[in-house]
Amino acid sequence: MTLVVWANGRIVLPEEPVVTALDHGLTVGDGVFESCIVTGGTPFALARHLERLHDSADRIGLAGIDDDAIQAALGHVLAAGAGEVNRVRITVTSGPGPLGSRRGDGPLTLIVVGSRGAAPAQCRVVRAPWRRNENSPLAGVKSTSYGEAAVIAQYARAHGADEAIIANTAGDLCEGSASNVFVETGGEVLTPPVAAGCLAGVSRALALEWGAAAGLPVRVAEPGELPFLVLDDVLEARAHLSLSASSRGVQAVDSLDGRALEPGPLLAQLSAIYASEAAKNPNP
Repeated sequence: MTLVVWANGRIVLPEEPVVTALDHGLTVGDGVFESCIVTGGTPFALARHLERLHDSADRIGLAGIDDDAIQAALGHVLAAGAGEVNRVRITVTSGPGPLGSRRGDGPLTLIVVGSRGAAPAQCRVVRAPWRRNENSPLAGVKSTSYGEAAVIAQYARAHGADEAIIANTAGDLCEGSASNVFVETGGEVLTPPVAAGCLAGVSRALALEWGAAAGLPVRVAEPGELPFLVLDDVLEARAHLSLSASSRGVQAVDSLDGRALEPGPLLAQLSAIYASEAAKNPNP
């Protein structure tokens, strides 16, 4: 497996320690991150990912992220990967701190990891029993406090699926553990609003932009317009379901709660448009 790690200003061995035992990214999950695919040696939609990294950092009051340092680290990782890296993850934490929630004085910790992995070949989904708190200070933040998502992902795996979808506290459709959701219903393609508590996914935004530009009826749903119960309509083929993520693009869901699904025609068009536009421009 290809794995390239940059930390503390240099490429290090994957098994080499890179943070102290007091790093707040480890002790309390105090940090932010971004993951993106690499196409043709270029991190896809990097400018958008960096913009969201800063937005996440601003949301949690984490200042001082250095884009030049990130760009330099990415260059070292991609060079060391020698064309084998097709995914990169950028992680920034608040750095060493006291054994409690209060932050220390830094400096920030920056780690960039390059790896190689296959895109998900299928998309089997289950409904998870938990709810996203859309009023949480971390709602919509790409935070290293990712324990909740890890539990949801493990639930999916334990139930023979690749992803699990959750509602929010209002009972509305929200998101997957690492994906956004698109529903084809009533002759339109809808995705939950960020106010529902979901992450403002980069792939989600591009799908909305490219789909609308191509004339597809795709939009962000109004609050309350996509209840979690819309998934019952999906099971009865009155609606259709796809997920979006950096590693997936826009991917049709093959099964929901163990029942096979047929792809929606509008969602199939959206998937094709996304793939075509992404191939044209590595940094849209």
